[in-house]
Amino acid sequence: MRSQQFTAEPPANDGVERDSTVGDVPGVLRSPASGADRTPLMFDVIIAGCGPTGAMLAAELRLHDVRVLVLERETEPVSFVRIVGLHIRSLELMAMRGLLDRLREHGRQRPAGGFFAAINKPAPQGLDSAHAYLLGIPQPVIVHLLEAHATQLGAQIRRGCAVAGFEQDDEGVTVELASGGTPASEGVAGGGGEQLRSRYLVGCDGGRSTVRKLLGVGFPGEPSRTETLMGEMEVGAPQEEIAAKVAEIRETHQRFWLRPFGEGVYSVVVPAAGVSDRAEPPTLEDFKQQLRTVAGTDFGVHSARWLSRFGDATRLAERYRVGRVLLAGDAAHIHPPTGGQGLNLGVQDAFNLGWKLAAQIRGWAPETLLDTYQAERHPVAEDVLDNTRAQMELHSSEPGPQALRRLLTELMDFDEVNRRLIEKITAIGIRYDFGEGPDLLGRRLPDIDMKHGHLYDLLQRGRGLLLDRTERLTVGGWADRVDHLADSTAALDVPCVLLRPDGHVAWIGDDQQDLDDHLSRWFGKPAN
Repeated sequence: MRSQQFTAEPPANDGVERDSTVGDVPGVLRSPASGADRTPLMFDVIIAGCGPTGAMLAAELRLHDVRVLVLERETEPVSFVRIVGLHIRSLELMAMRGLLDRLREHGRQRPAGGFFAAINKPAPQGLDSAHAYLLGIPQPVIVHLLEAHATQLGAQIRRGCAVAGFEQDDEGVTVELASGGTPASEGVAGGGGEQLRSRYLVGCDGGRSTVRKLLGVGFPGEPSRTETLMGEMEVGAPQEEIAAKVAEIRETHQRFWLRPFGEGVYSVVVPAAGVSDRAEPPTLEDFKQQLRTVAGTDFGVHSARWLSRFGDATRLAERYRVGRVLLAGDAAHIHPPTGGQGLNLGVQDAFNLGWKLAAQIRGWAPETLLDTYQAERHPVAEDVLDNTRAQMELHSSEPGPQALRRLLTELMDFDEVNRRLIEKITAIGIRYDFGEGPDLLGRRLPDIDMKHGHLYDLLQRGRGLLLDRTERLTVGGWADRVDHLADSTAALDVPCVLLRPDGHVAWIGDDQQDLDDHLSRWFGKPAN
């Protein structure tokens, strides 16, 4: 799967060497050492955090032979089995990298409907995707499969390691590791641990990101106003009794459910007594008490598998990049889990960033390519935060929000309304701003039928693709980073499209000179 067009070592004209922005931006610490005294560059990219975002990013970088080290604070993968959902766009991305079949072996498909504020409406007909469903899958399985994918491609992963501090200069980032895997406190720059050096550092280290705090990037938004308990446990009450009580309570309390997983195990969600500053998880007794408060019974819950709490804090990083340090996933944005968008948003961040950062390191990136990561993904996160805010309001048991919920429930009977909300939640409605052009420009291209197979099978190497129905164009000097498929039978209603490695349409047309201009815009100067 790894691209054969790229060598293992960066070329002499590495784009990183001409990055002169570091000294002029806030939050950047210059290394006082001279170039000769600095720790030698060991890696191209160090990633802090090996959750789904970090593992996905590592794999995307390795498709281009970028030297990657992933640091994970935890010594072992998480032990609890939390079921998460992969939405349509994430499933498409997994298909683009040949991972979807492996994921489907461990998941359960369900219809792509009922996501927005848990309003029970079926998915609209004819969603424009070959993967128009939700895949429920244990989160540890996703992490394991993405880790395995990254390591098979050559990424290194070190567990029990956390970032304690870092300094960046014009050539790279010196990362200091914490002793015993414990990260630094906010504002503390490290504690004399092992030092590593790379060209870039990416913080994928979660909502309490050490990288973001040490970088000094603001994280504005709203603190939690409500808190919810969530866990998996065995239940002693009969299933019929549980179903009847849940249906009764959910007439007015949307943050309440008991959903069976089989063999007496249930997913349990119930409002917490209040907002807590505690970082430790709740106890089974907390669940029992809140179940009795809300439902009048604790349903005989026992033998918890895992217990957690989440609030409705909503925050977005002011910047996704400061010099050679970038943020992705929960390190860049947090929001309530309603709609199930968090993991998906992070994986999609990684997909957008990976090929751009690789291009910068390999030396062919156009001057502003890396800046398009924030330009494209920050507005997407803003939209997700807004729709989760709206959904949380619709979960309220107050009369006003309940009246609004009833009105929206009626409006969702209109196909256009239901479709718009589903496309928003599942991220298939995203259109990046690439300038003037047809509506397809900037959108993702579905997995269309080709003469031999399907489109996404052609994107597994993480390269650009010219899909040429005229069979007379060429990618010329960009053939080392863009593939060309001449196929007059492709299921397109336009002559030709240029796809970026993330599957978004970067150009539409049939003129060679116009194509060359757009190849330069997205893929840099042609090779000699």
